[in-house]
Amino acid sequence: MIKVLVAGFKGRMGTTTTNMILENPLFELVGVYSTSATEKNINEIAEYKSENVPVFNELEKINIKADVWIDFTIPGAVFENVKFAISKHMSPVVGTTGLTEDNLTELKKLSKLEKLGGLIAPNFGISAVLLMQFAQQAAKYLPDIEIIEMHHDKKLDAPSGTALNTAKLIAKVRQPKVQGNPNERETLPGARGAEFEGMRIHSVRLPGYVAHEQVLFGGNGEALTIRQDSFDRISFMSGVAVAVEKIGTREELLVGLENLL
Repeated sequence: MIKVLVAGFKGRMGTTTTNMILENPLFELVGVYSTSATEKNINEIAEYKSENVPVFNELEKINIKADVWIDFTIPGAVFENVKFAISKHMSPVVGTTGLTEDNLTELKKLSKLEKLGGLIAPNFGISAVLLMQFAQQAAKYLPDIEIIEMHHDKKLDAPSGTALNTAKLIAKVRQPKVQGNPNERETLPGARGAEFEGMRIHSVRLPGYVAHEQVLFGGNGEALTIRQDSFDRISFMSGVAVAVEKIGTREELLVGLENLL
């Protein structure tokens, strides 16, 4: 069995992940972590009263051995969390956004030194991974592009990691270009959204939404829209499970679930 620790277990994604690990016969939940936790054992929570899993609220007090560290915490903590996991030879599987390019460079270096596999995924949904791949292919032929991502109103970062990664993948096959009227002006600042190599990215934050993205392509006399919707966080669990199962066979830190599919 693959021994797993879930960081951020009290959040929405963390709770869904914790339940998935407990239900999967290939995995063993050996610990959970949250800075807001007051419990010593997960069985102090009614939902988990039949389980016996230690709870930690400080990194330095984590004293268990795990094969995989799953991180669904917050952008301000993820970098130190992943460094800690690698130092303890736990393969990180990270869905938390907020890592900078410098962060990624350092974590990749640490992972190589430890010869430890790891995954940072902007999105664990299979449909979201396919959307990014399809968008990259379409961009070769339709380079005028705008991205709209829609999430719940509790999300901290904008744009989403998925939208930004979509733009980065598109940029690999598309030359930077100015879209729209070169003389356009915003009568209301921000109306055109964020700019990434000429593409525009728009972020929507509303209650009731979970995670949604559409990529709009425009051409002479035609248009193409690729859309993906996650209506429930359970949709991400198949991707998380794949990552937990396969990451032990790698010896480097990967970015993007597509690298394991």
